[in-house]
Amino acid sequence: PEVSSLLARIPQSGNTLGSPTAPVTLQYFGDLECPICKDFTKGALQTLIPKYVRTGKLRIEYRNLETATKEQETFKTQQVAALAAGKQQKMWNYLELFYHEQGEENTEYVTEQYLRGLAQQVAGLSLPSWTAARNDPQYASTVTSDAQAANNAGFTGTPSFLIGKTGGPTQKLEYQSLTDPSSFEAAIEKQLKR
Repeated sequence: PEVSSLLARIPQSGNTLGSPTAPVTLQYFGDLECPICKDFTKGALQTLIPKYVRTGKLRIEYRNLETATKEQETFKTQQVAALAAGKQQKMWNYLELFYHEQGEENTEYVTEQYLRGLAQQVAGLSLPSWTAARNDPQYASTVTSDAQAANNAGFTGTPSFLIGKTGGPTQKLEYQSLTDPSSFEAAIEKQLKR
């Protein structure tokens, strides 16, 4: 319910949350098994979504970067499961649930049963369509191209962020805290004034 109310009636398209005409875009590079990403998702992001995304000022793109997940194959499988939910405009619901129900690091909790269990909790997600979408090679190639984009930006850890005017050049967002949204708010406000 917490996730549903946070995201209710906010437009989603693939990996993007928020209006396509929002003036500012935040790229969020994450690993679904990363406990520090969970801190951001359950911390600062809970303020940013209602304050900036819901009001049409910010759109957030989730990008994939392997850092905490031990097995490369597991990383690809879990990230593709989230991307596949995006085909039905439900990726952010899936992401939020994953972070809210994240297991203990290095315990290999990400199984097919775990991923399917998350999908079953996403209201309105068609499981047969989600299952079929997971075999679409475009999602695996998205995971690879996101890693390349992270590498180009010099990112080695998650979460990492790029911010900029929508459709324009981006810059690294340096934050003070992942639970206190103030450094993110300052960066967004600066972009909004440009």
